[in-house]
Amino acid sequence: MTRNQGRHRFSRRTKLTAGVAGLVLTTGLAVAISTTGDQGTAQADGADKSLFVDITKQGRNVKAPRPEDDATTGTFTVDCGRNENGHFNPDNFIAQPGVRNGAQHLHDYVGNVSTDADSTDESLLEADTTCKNGDKSTYFWPVVRIDRENEGGEPGQPADAEVECPDVKRKLRDVPRQARAEVDRELKALKDQVAEANAKLQNVNVDDPDAVNNTVLKPLRDKRSATIGRIVEAIDRVGRRPRGLQRLAPCTVKDGDTEDVKVAEAQKEAEADAPEKGDGKSRSDENELPGNEGEIQRPEVVDITFRGSPTGEVTPMPRFLRVLYGDAKVSTNGPRNARDSWTCTGFEDKVLINKYPICPQGSKVKRIHDFASCWDGTNTDSANHRDHIVYADRNGKCPRGFKAVPQLRISLTYDIPRDVQQNGQYAVDAFPEEKHNPFSDHDDFANVMPDEIMQRVVNCINTGKRCRE
Repeated sequence: MTRNQGRHRFSRRTKLTAGVAGLVLTTGLAVAISTTGDQGTAQADGADKSLFVDITKQGRNVKAPRPEDDATTGTFTVDCGRNENGHFNPDNFIAQPGVRNGAQHLHDYVGNVSTDADSTDESLLEADTTCKNGDKSTYFWPVVRIDRENEGGEPGQPADAEVECPDVKRKLRDVPRQARAEVDRELKALKDQVAEANAKLQNVNVDDPDAVNNTVLKPLRDKRSATIGRIVEAIDRVGRRPRGLQRLAPCTVKDGDTEDVKVAEAQKEAEADAPEKGDGKSRSDENELPGNEGEIQRPEVVDITFRGSPTGEVTPMPRFLRVLYGDAKVSTNGPRNARDSWTCTGFEDKVLINKYPICPQGSKVKRIHDFASCWDGTNTDSANHRDHIVYADRNGKCPRGFKAVPQLRISLTYDIPRDVQQNGQYAVDAFPEEKHNPFSDHDDFANVMPDEIMQRVVNCINTGKRCRE
């Protein structure tokens, strides 16, 4: 397993307890230990093996509506990356605004870099985006993890310990043109400092928090603090002074052993200001969620495509439209809003299932999320987050009073080893009560596209073009 597939590992055990406690008391350094959750809570040890099925033994079940003469056949694909920024959090500002860890499972984000529990229309508008064309929409779904510690599988090979630092670039918003060259130089310096720290780490015993902190993390924090200070001053000279950046100076070390240990310094604040809301930063303690264990798998391919209607032209989505896909609590709410999401490459037009697929050699695990696309023409949200935008009927027609908007399809392809599939050792993050039920797969979207981009989407779809930005 490669490191770029995801660097978050969570073990079932803890270690360095007594020694670490003494270290904290004597030096003031905090050593965070990965755990599986609070005591007394029933934990899900991966998905049940019965939830994994051979895709080649499933019957064809994908039926597309027959297109009418005026069907719109164009598509518009936007490149928002694969979450190279490492933007994760267990929030959902649509379903549970303002509630930290409201989802109780980790979301993978692309698009808007600020998305978290405190996101608002205004904060999303102000933030940067990972989308190459400037689309500030937010797209997010629960992560997939591999857990080779599950019964029936062989333990994975230990990965080297590695320094991980908060992403300063992602926190910066609208850097003034006059400061960009200087800021870019300092951002490069931050990367070089991490590389230097990783070189030092190779000669340090990661099971000795004292050595790790004194040899690697403390010097790195001091260098990062000075560099971040220069970034703040460069921006402050010509624009609005950024707040809260010094809190990104401390870094951590993650050990890829089967008993993971994360060694961290205390979060010393060099600025006496409150944390900035809506920064979307993944706090490590929020990533360690009960029942959701294993190494996060970054999708090999993230395809975000808007499609047309089989019955006619589409109209623009309103800005700030919220749309949900699937149901994260299908066991509680029933199957009405849940969707069959899982397949394998080469089977997309044949089979969609609500189980975890075991793919044939040369084929890869894939999730396909087709969002509702019939809008009521008035509301950007509703009390249950669904009544304002619904699915077309089996013939592709919208209900009376609703109009077709571009249909969002998010496809996620994963390079999951076949033995992991066969051993039932991969699963989607879920609420604890779902026990990693693949039928609880879901996705969320909030439209923050500038009007000119949305107009391009509509034009491409209605004129039958294949557009990519």
